[in-house]
Amino acid sequence: MKEEIIKEIIRNPVLPVFYDDDVNTCIQALQSCYEGGIRVFEFVNRGAEAEQNFKALRNYKEEHFPDLKLGIGTIMHADDADRFIELGADFLVSPIFSECVASSAKKNNILWIPGCMTPTEIADAQLAGCTFVKLFPGDTLGPGFLKSIKPIFPNLRFMPTGGVDCTQESINKWFEAGVSAVGLGSKLFVKVNGKYEFGQIAENCRNLLNWAKRGA
Repeated sequence: MKEEIIKEIIRNPVLPVFYDDDVNTCIQALQSCYEGGIRVFEFVNRGAEAEQNFKALRNYKEEHFPDLKLGIGTIMHADDADRFIELGADFLVSPIFSECVASSAKKNNILWIPGCMTPTEIADAQLAGCTFVKLFPGDTLGPGFLKSIKPIFPNLRFMPTGGVDCTQESINKWFEAGVSAVGLGSKLFVKVNGKYEFGQIAENCRNLLNWAKRGA
């Protein structure tokens, strides 16, 4: 299961990162990303409706997009990990490294991508059995950080979240530095007059995937 998800991320190396309290907005965001070619999507556990909206997205994707991998992000505690695994999450993502989440992921044999900011955190993640690491916050670390530390961790794959723009230049810089995928939140989910532009989001996804696959 873990290797299957990793292979899917490598094939489709752009992960949208999204949350909204409104379930219909969540479904529209998922639809627009899928139309743009996205096949791996990270919903985040950041609001009061996270659990209910994740359930709705899971049901919707099972019916309409069975090939899509749907993960849950912002997992900070083992009980959150266990709860969303029970709800059918395909993978877990965190902004931190946590031994308790590592234990939950291992127990359930599910891919967990921890957030790391320092070489020590990355080493801890590797010792815990992680093979994919989220560089967070990416805008603080930058591609230069990855270029510096990647030779120390030749067997790990990296994905920045934050600090990735919807431009070919940004995507090229990150993939030239050695990332295996990129995550995008607010930079991808554009709003005009307070409303999401779903057509533009789909177009952004198409462009991002095209650039990322050429750079991978």
